[in-house]
Amino acid sequence: MAIGKIVMEIAPSKENPRNSEGAFLTLEDGRIIFMYSRFLGETDNDDAKAYIALRESHDGGWTWSDDKIVFSPDDFNAVNIMSVSLVHLPGGDVGLFFVLRYGWHDTRAHLFRSKDLCKTWESPVCCVYGPGYYVLNNDRVTVLKNGRIILPTAYHRMRGNDTRKWNSFDGRGIPVIFYSDDDGYTWKESDNYAYISVPGSKSGLQEPGVIELYENCLWQWTRTDCGCQYQCFSYDNGRTWTVPVPSLFTSPLSPMSVKRIKDRDLLAVYNPIPAYNGRVTSKGWGRTPLVCTVFKDNDLRPQKLFTIDDDEHCGYCYTAIHFTDDAVLLGYSVIGGYEGGGLGLRVKRVPLSELYT
Repeated sequence: MAIGKIVMEIAPSKENPRNSEGAFLTLEDGRIIFMYSRFLGETDNDDAKAYIALRESHDGGWTWSDDKIVFSPDDFNAVNIMSVSLVHLPGGDVGLFFVLRYGWHDTRAHLFRSKDLCKTWESPVCCVYGPGYYVLNNDRVTVLKNGRIILPTAYHRMRGNDTRKWNSFDGRGIPVIFYSDDDGYTWKESDNYAYISVPGSKSGLQEPGVIELYENCLWQWTRTDCGCQYQCFSYDNGRTWTVPVPSLFTSPLSPMSVKRIKDRDLLAVYNPIPAYNGRVTSKGWGRTPLVCTVFKDNDLRPQKLFTIDDDEHCGYCYTAIHFTDDAVLLGYSVIGGYEGGGLGLRVKRVPLSELYT
């Protein structure tokens, strides 16, 4: 039985074939905002035109407003803009991160800053100085207890001449961590890269995430085509990283999301494989079911699994996680299940009590 209640469904349509990759933030006035990538046009792939849209809730995530378009790719002469992260910056401003995509040769994360509760935004700061294709997943940016901002990306080589065609993309990811110690105004790159040495892997290490375990110690995980998430660690707050090894979180080539539950346990949301409750499924790129598990800093492995969604005809991925006083909001992409196709966004509200039953 699936946990939680669906509180928002942003379904695709012919004119709006994809809604995906969002993030939440609670503002000082109590509003919860949700920003995501709203794609318009005839296709739902990453080359389609995407806008950054905003919705808000005044009742803890139970009900939501209609869309407000905040940014357009035309504002930057970009192919599209996507993959939102939202954080409270150390200095008190709201930080909005998303990538400006110009092609396989140049896709980089930028920081937009608001000093007035998201009414207006300052000119962006590019967090990645050298051009290249740097994947930043949604809801990935994190602020450490010492104020350092961590931005985990995966770098992909360009191996063709056409900057707009898929055959120019090298799928083997190399995690590159960027960090800022001055409230996001300037950025540095980690001193070393984490890379995979498994012969035959076509994924490398893709779509990294990072969370702070304890002082000076960070945990990084990445999706792979090796049947599990790989993991590595930093003992200097992201400047250097250990050699990646397989984690105990099985998964297809699909991202995992992890957040801390109010300064205590960790919550992971992911797609487990090769079997879950005795069955194997190949629908939705293997991205079903979507489950979550609560675990400890000193025991990085799945514990009791809770089903979030498990329709065998759908796939679920790119989850945003946000905690309210008594619940967790989970916003994730849904592949399939919609008349006419396309990708939708679903938000569930799960009481925290359900995660500790």
